[in-house]
Amino acid sequence: MFKMSLAAGLVAVSAAAASAGGYAAPVVETPVIESPLDVAPVASYGNDWTGFYAGLQGGKTDGEIDYPAGFVPSDIDVDARNYGVHAGYLRDYGRFVGGAELSYDRLDDFEFDGLDLDDELGEVDGNLLRGKLLAGYDAGRWLPYAAIGLARAEIDSPSGDATETGFAYGLGAKFMATPRFMVGLEWMNSSFEVDQDVDADGLDDEVDWDFGTISVNASFRF
Repeated sequence: MFKMSLAAGLVAVSAAAASAGGYAAPVVETPVIESPLDVAPVASYGNDWTGFYAGLQGGKTDGEIDYPAGFVPSDIDVDARNYGVHAGYLRDYGRFVGGAELSYDRLDDFEFDGLDLDDELGEVDGNLLRGKLLAGYDAGRWLPYAAIGLARAEIDSPSGDATETGFAYGLGAKFMATPRFMVGLEWMNSSFEVDQDVDADGLDDEVDWDFGTISVNASFRF
């Protein structure tokens, strides 16, 4: 009985000593970051533009046909509308985005120097096929870019048909509305040197075509 009382007393004394300043678990304080420089920078380039896409575009074409010296008129302003399809691929390298695109536009509703000559000459229409390389800047949901490439134009008219290959360049911007859908605006200029017999002397003359298209586009991303 005495032994049990002694043991109970020792347990009570030990508990009292612990509560009165004996062992206590160490407290670990969370370090306070006093400067933004203490945080390691994390690279962030916005959305990932990598992937295939395809869609539709439409807009307005402003062009000019320059004839050889001595021919009257020396140049003719051309207005038309353009609409078509496109498909391409983009690769996001961080801040830089590269890619390639193929576009096809139908050209119609032509006016020459502000006059609709369909009634006098018959219907005039054409096609514009372009292969482009794109180089852009990843600005989050925006992608401004420059483009260069090759273009092939075909103009059909009652007075004859002409087909020529030339050079194309331009600027544009795409906006990623959703991860699967983007819209954009693009200006492209396509230049051609066409051999035509413009004065009916049996000899071909060099005629310069310049077609500038400004188009809105919508694309689905795969």
